[in-house]
Amino acid sequence: MRKRRVARRVLVVMGELTDKQGQEGSVSVQAARPKLKRPPMYKVIILNDDYTPMDFVVMILEKFFAMNREKATRIMLQVHTRGAGVCGIFSRDIAETKVAQVENYSRQHNHPLKCTMEVA
Repeated sequence: MRKRRVARRVLVVMGELTDKQGQEGSVSVQAARPKLKRPPMYKVIILNDDYTPMDFVVMILEKFFAMNREKATRIMLQVHTRGAGVCGIFSRDIAETKVAQVENYSRQHNHPLKCTMEVA
């Protein structure tokens, strides 16, 4: 069994504390775990327009978001009827990359499809 290293911060507390030998004013060292929090997640959203064909939107969802045909069609219909659809939830870097990929690919194929991201 391998031992895992755990990063620790050391807090030094000074004051009127008594150590084991009974000396006052000594330094007490206390280990504390670092406070970590998860990075914020972002929703990638495709926006509806009147010019991009539905088949192209399905193809985008399959290609860039690894969806099967059924799920891609369901999200495409949500985009078409509600005006927007969530393609996935990702960390910030991945969400920015997905938005850029979709918009660049759409421009290359002469479609005005827009994709955005917002905090989940």
